[in-house]
Amino acid sequence: MDAGAPTAPGNPTPVEVDGVTVTRVHTEAATAAPVRVEFEITNRGAEAMTYTVTFEVRAASGEALSYPTQIVQAVPAGRTVPGQVEVSEPRARGGGAQVQIGEVRSVPADEAPSEGGPCPPAGVRLYADRGDAAMGLRVVGLHLENCGTGVHRLEGYPRLQLLDEDHREIGGVRIHRGGAAIAAGTGADNPPRPLELKPGERAMTLLVWRNTVEAGDPVNVPYVRVRAKPGAAPVTVTPELDLGTTGELGVGAWQKT
Repeated sequence: MDAGAPTAPGNPTPVEVDGVTVTRVHTEAATAAPVRVEFEITNRGAEAMTYTVTFEVRAASGEALSYPTQIVQAVPAGRTVPGQVEVSEPRARGGGAQVQIGEVRSVPADEAPSEGGPCPPAGVRLYADRGDAAMGLRVVGLHLENCGTGVHRLEGYPRLQLLDEDHREIGGVRIHRGGAAIAAGTGADNPPRPLELKPGERAMTLLVWRNTVEAGDPVNVPYVRVRAKPGAAPVTVTPELDLGTTGELGVGAWQKT
């Protein structure tokens, strides 16, 4: 969600976006020190949430300079916590930088994706990559790593639940097994087979869609709740599915990597 008017350097007028407020921007014209952005996150929900906040840094002329991102883990329900991010872009120094909140994404803390750090209690890491886009075709990879001590077994396709910005389920989207219904040659059409992942081994699958817009209202899906297999603990990723008016999404079977 866009923040609207940018903050002023040094002493911003607070603008809240989805519970996040920039409280101060520090710039030092005479040094090479990076710009430091201080912010607060207020979790008004009923459970702990992990936030990913993307900022927009602009020069005094309005030119976009950078889009730093900060992840704040496990903000308790009903609490406000401080955070900060540093901007190393040289053109942002000198007292003229303007900073605003570009986008806020939040997922339940116990469903946050994990690409590194301590192994989650389930013994596996699951996360989405940044994807690839060409001529309206979108492909995003879901990656799973066995970071536990035993063998992790997979077979078939992940279970997906599509969620809107308010974390409500989105209906009316047909989820195909494989990518052929969307486009040929995406790599999402390998047949399912039983997999045994030893500690340290990985698997991946692909989400495939088009962002074609014709008659009707386009559908945007910021969040996807993923269960790697029936009964698995859910992980909520943010692949930003811009489905247009297609109403279709393809998902591949898990493949060992």
